[in-house]
Amino acid sequence: MHRTELADFLRRCRARLGPADVGLTPGPRRRTPGLRREEVAQLTGMSPDYYTRLEQARGPRPSRQMLTALARALRLTDDERDHLFHLVGEEPPRDGTTSGHVRPGLLRVLDRLYDTPAQVITDWGDVLAQNAMAAALVGDITARPPDDRNIVRSFFSRQYDSWIFPPEDLDGHARTHVANLRAVVAARPDDPGPAALVAELRATSAHFAALWETHEVAVRRSVVKRFVHPVVGTLELECEVLLSAEHAQRLIVHTATPGSESAARLELLRVVGLQDLTPSG
Repeated sequence: MHRTELADFLRRCRARLGPADVGLTPGPRRRTPGLRREEVAQLTGMSPDYYTRLEQARGPRPSRQMLTALARALRLTDDERDHLFHLVGEEPPRDGTTSGHVRPGLLRVLDRLYDTPAQVITDWGDVLAQNAMAAALVGDITARPPDDRNIVRSFFSRQYDSWIFPPEDLDGHARTHVANLRAVVAARPDDPGPAALVAELRATSAHFAALWETHEVAVRRSVVKRFVHPVVGTLELECEVLLSAEHAQRLIVHTATPGSESAARLELLRVVGLQDLTPSG
């Protein structure tokens, strides 16, 4: 691990970004350009002390998950992401596996959708990035432990996501999740992530296992969804799926018909902001 070079690289990448570049409010006047260390720590989900030690060339070796989070927070290009991994002595993600690296341009689009829920997910359900409106609508998924950020796993474990939909819509969501995952596994048989998720869910969820046996196949596409929010009520939103085929990622954007009751509730959600969305009981 090249601690000195890593520290210099992190400092330089942080200095070239402003709060607006990463979807943060600029706040009071700043003495120096660039993001603050605590802002990078916030974006990556690490403690400010941990990040400070990395920039001071005295930190521990970051995990691959932490490197991916740093690359995303600092808006690194693919080449810069690979360089970051090499400085730590890790091999960058290669073709044949799903990349957790979100392109800077896609993240900039996400940051500018301030009044519309939007998030970037892999084609097999790992949530890689959310804007504030998406966190307000479905909860801050990126704040969960890394293994708990997959929406398919969360849905079938009933740990997080199923409560945000009306009960009568759950069967349709379940079939969509399984049919999409079936298509992904067939398209990328050498990617261990989707295959491992299927094996896990077939062993732990009878519902998933039964649906898997039906062999339905359908790639996730644009659709109308209903969400049940504990503060603003039920919203009917158009779910647009924008594909980034090179990285097997999707930008999911939820919009409401102008003038509709759902549009009014979506605006109220923007005002209300992020609440504790964990259902009681």
